[in-house]
Amino acid sequence: MKKRSLFSIVLILPLVLTYHSNAFASKLSDLQNKQKQVEDKRSNVNSSIQKKDKQISNINGQQIDLESQMKQIEAEINSTDHKIQEKQLQVSNTKEQIAELKKNIESLKKRIEERDQLLKQRARAMQTNGGSVNYMDVILESESISDLIDRLSAVTTLVNADKEIIDQQKKDKADLEKKQADVEKKLNALQGMVNDLQQMKSQLNQQQAKKKEIMTALAAQKKHLEEDKFSLQEEQKVLAAQKSAIQKAIQLEKKRIADEKRRQQQLQRQQQQHQQHNSGGGGSSNLPPVSSSNFTRPAAGYISSEFGYRSGTYSGFHAGIDIANSGSNVPIVAAGDGVVATAYHSSSYGNVVMITHYLNGQQYTTVYAHMKYFTVSAGQSVSKGQQIGVMGTTGESTGQHLHFEFYIGPWTGPPHNGAVNPRNYVNF
Repeated sequence: MKKRSLFSIVLILPLVLTYHSNAFASKLSDLQNKQKQVEDKRSNVNSSIQKKDKQISNINGQQIDLESQMKQIEAEINSTDHKIQEKQLQVSNTKEQIAELKKNIESLKKRIEERDQLLKQRARAMQTNGGSVNYMDVILESESISDLIDRLSAVTTLVNADKEIIDQQKKDKADLEKKQADVEKKLNALQGMVNDLQQMKSQLNQQQAKKKEIMTALAAQKKHLEEDKFSLQEEQKVLAAQKSAIQKAIQLEKKRIADEKRRQQQLQRQQQQHQQHNSGGGGSSNLPPVSSSNFTRPAAGYISSEFGYRSGTYSGFHAGIDIANSGSNVPIVAAGDGVVATAYHSSSYGNVVMITHYLNGQQYTTVYAHMKYFTVSAGQSVSKGQQIGVMGTTGESTGQHLHFEFYIGPWTGPPHNGAVNPRNYVNF
């Protein structure tokens, strides 16, 4: 069989095949499976959103706790600052007291020195008079009893005054030493308090800085979770739209199936009427047996030309197998389950039908050419062994036969590089 240029078919048919292969893939069961996949995915996305919400809520709780702790630390820092200021003021006042005390100490030292000088003068006077007071001289030199009493009183007064000066000096020294010790102790205590408060403030500042670091980390984590949640919400919207589209597609597919069923019933009635009209011929019921394998023989008859290169009138590469049968109304059947990609009249193929099949994820295409007429239309689902037309000799043909081509994948135009030997898949 000779093939002329099929440029227009090459341009149009891949689009037709793509359309109908998609239609085949979108059968009701496929759509229902897709619907279940989308629903499962939506359920997973909803679970992920709830998980993100829980994590965000947990972070919010941590942030509230941290803010409360930071406020408490801030209050403690302020209180510590106030205490430090108070203690520093006390230190300043104590230093002023120490300065005043030093003045008093200097004054006390001066008075002590003056008393020392007085005692020394008394001592020198006593040494000049004999080194000590002679009570016998005082008695003997007294002119009268009254003068004696006066003399004894004067001596006693002098002795007591000296004793008081010595006692006061000792007391002043003791007071001085005690004041010095008390003030130094108070100053040391205040300075220790200031140091403790400053250390406490340093620790509080460190705690505050650590809390701020944790707060910053939580804010970053929360932002990341919110971004993830936003993405999940976007995905949820897309999945909801997909679900709606699939539900609509399922409704359309159910309608299409019902319409297709009615159309097939109508075609079957027309075919039965046509067969009854042509019942006078001898080959109208010559249906080929249906094979149990994936593909079956498309027509009854003998092989008049094999696949491959040949010589003669139609020399060159022969892209299929020819099945000849001289009977009338010889039926041609679909080699396998599939969808009619196209059914039309070609100048070379004549009346031709192309069917797209899917098996285990692989696409196949079968071609049925030179038919007298076909009984199916594009987009129609067909089953293996279902009649799709009658054998004829339309197009570039020298006698009644079926030209049958087989492709792995979509149909390809001349030189038909995608065509394979049908015998690899069909038992003839």
